[in-house]
Amino acid sequence: MKRLTLILAFVLSAAGFAAAQNNTVVVNSEKIFKSIDAYNQALTQLDQMAEQYQKDVDEKFKAVEELYNAYMQRKSTLSQASQQANEENILKLEKEATEFQESIFGTDGTLMKRRIELIQPIQKQVFDTIEAYAKEKGIDMVIDIAQNATMLYHSAESDHTQAIIDRLKAAAPAAAATEQQ
Repeated sequence: MKRLTLILAFVLSAAGFAAAQNNTVVVNSEKIFKSIDAYNQALTQLDQMAEQYQKDVDEKFKAVEELYNAYMQRKSTLSQASQQANEENILKLEKEATEFQESIFGTDGTLMKRRIELIQPIQKQVFDTIEAYAKEKGIDMVIDIAQNATMLYHSAESDHTQAIIDRLKAAAPAAAATEQQ
């Protein structure tokens, strides 16, 4: 009798563990995002902005470098006061260039603000879709496998990435129709 109870407890534990396993799925958010045209367009726009901003930053630092090189060539002919004035001017321009670079590429910079403005609504849509999908399917946990070095294995059956992509694409025409009204 004791043995039967032990076996029954083991079987029920195994069944419970198996059921818990079925309530966890994986998705690849990188693949989901890349399937969204608006996301790809936003990335292209951000890349173009970053390239133009980098040119502007490079020009400012190039101007500082040219001023410095010109100063170094004529430094020996300048008075001490003139040398100091030139050095202060070069340092001031270098500081301005650095501040400009930070205002564009820093964590609170123009490019980051634009990235948030373009990407955040898409992220919200994707995360809301994943949450709605999980609730509808009775899923307890969704694991993102995009660039996750700790995910060593997952079965193809547990990957619901395509279902999320399909749901987002089905919602896109409805959202576009709502915007037009």
